[in-house]
Amino acid sequence: MPLYLTRFSYTPETWARLIHDPEDRREAARAYIESVGGQLHGFWYAFGPRDGYTLWEAPDNVSMAAVALALGAGGALSPLETTVLLTVDETMEAMRRARQVAYRPPGSPEGGASGPN
Repeated sequence: MPLYLTRFSYTPETWARLIHDPEDRREAARAYIESVGGQLHGFWYAFGPRDGYTLWEAPDNVSMAAVALALGAGGALSPLETTVLLTVDETMEAMRRARQVAYRPPGSPEGGASGPN
């Protein structure tokens, strides 16, 4: 199953609610992903541009999108960003397949594929 990294920040209102009544959100996150047949692999808070990170596994992109849409629509997180993670083997296969793509940079002559860009 594909892995997904989600970066999120809580809204100020959400932080205020959590400070008033602290809550471990890992179990909620686990329930969300399990509802689409996935698994939560990790949940972390962080200093920096985002408040937290989750590592999920889901059956497919549509299942993960359903979770991300539900979370985003809830209004407690802003922003919420999800990245599909590729394994090294998947990336190696993508590099092999990239040789078959006849890329032409903008403004270059037809049929004049160039080197790496």
